[in-house]
Amino acid sequence: MNKLQLRRYAKLLAKTGVNVRRGQWVIVQAELDQPEFVEMVVEELYRAGAGKVTVEWTHQNLTALHYKYQKEEILEKFEKWELEKLAHRVKELPAMLYLESADPDGLAGIDQEKFTAVRSSRTKVIKPYRDEMENRYQWCIAAVPGKAWAKKVFPDKNLGNTGVDALWDAILKAARADGPDPVREWMFHNDELAARCDHLNRLKLTSLEYKASNGTDLKVGLIENSLFCGGAEETVKGHSFNPNIPSEEIFISPKAGVAEGIVYSSKPLSYQGELIEDFSVRFAGGKVVEVKAKKNQHLLEKMISMDEGAAMLGECALIAYDSPINNAGILFYNTLFDENASCHLALGRGFNECIRGYETMSNEEIHAKGINDSLIHVDFMIGTKDLEIVGVTASGERVQIFKDGNWAF
Repeated sequence: MNKLQLRRYAKLLAKTGVNVRRGQWVIVQAELDQPEFVEMVVEELYRAGAGKVTVEWTHQNLTALHYKYQKEEILEKFEKWELEKLAHRVKELPAMLYLESADPDGLAGIDQEKFTAVRSSRTKVIKPYRDEMENRYQWCIAAVPGKAWAKKVFPDKNLGNTGVDALWDAILKAARADGPDPVREWMFHNDELAARCDHLNRLKLTSLEYKASNGTDLKVGLIENSLFCGGAEETVKGHSFNPNIPSEEIFISPKAGVAEGIVYSSKPLSYQGELIEDFSVRFAGGKVVEVKAKKNQHLLEKMISMDEGAAMLGECALIAYDSPINNAGILFYNTLFDENASCHLALGRGFNECIRGYETMSNEEIHAKGINDSLIHVDFMIGTKDLEIVGVTASGERVQIFKDGNWAF
């Protein structure tokens, strides 16, 4: 790979992704796949003003071994130092950069009952710390290629580094980081996303209706005074950052418990290291009442039973079918990319920032207004070439939002 272009990508993640503040602590979480690039990122974070950068390495194969040999009660247990570490992060509010590269099938074959139980138990402990940090720090999820992931995406390019190089090319293009100045490119991209948000927010919609020839027929209620968001976000103190690179979405958190109909997936979902394929989700009374899948339906059933909020919607995201990622014709088998190829929904936790004035509200007040709360937030893709989305205003006016899979305005 062109090291100059990788350097530009690293600079994008430091300056536009987490947008590190002078003297700030930054934590980078990464698998072992691209240590040289992680070095570049760390250097660019320091150049951008970071006071301290900590790298936390992970390895999916070790996770599989832990679940194979450790007892469930050991996996669930939090040591005292782990809780102190979480409390320290709440106090210091480090910026977080997550570099994904794991194998989409890397946890296939592990005991999923055990995995789900442990994940649920540990997430319940972590959630209060996460809630206290929400909207108070910068974070960014991006990606680098791993060999196993590259082989999954490009099965015919598995000799030497050919597949890895091909995945690097695809990642950089999708992230708008393949040109001479990715930081500048993202300034224009964020402006375009903000303009679409402004247009949608002026409509003051009360519901969204989805229809497609694959059988999707879904109506979702929206919260009064809620907001469409997209691209760059801000902490409660006004510091901007881009949580996802790449990102093509305009999103809103719908009203928890207000959804009727059925929706069909348009791409596989990578969940807990396995793929759920060709599935549908039916809602009644705002909750999931039925799921079907040709592959790994049991994972989908486990997912929606994690807690009460797991069976309700937390996000509606709008992305043109003719998005750069979808037009690349690549299935990434990774939610960060595939969710930005076309429209998606998310089950589970919603976003506080989708409520006007959320900065002055408690979590309890925000949830009372209709933002869903859950241990999970799982995106799944529903965009198709013929997807129609209509927005309905308080006066009953029907506004075409999507036509033939793309923006109608």
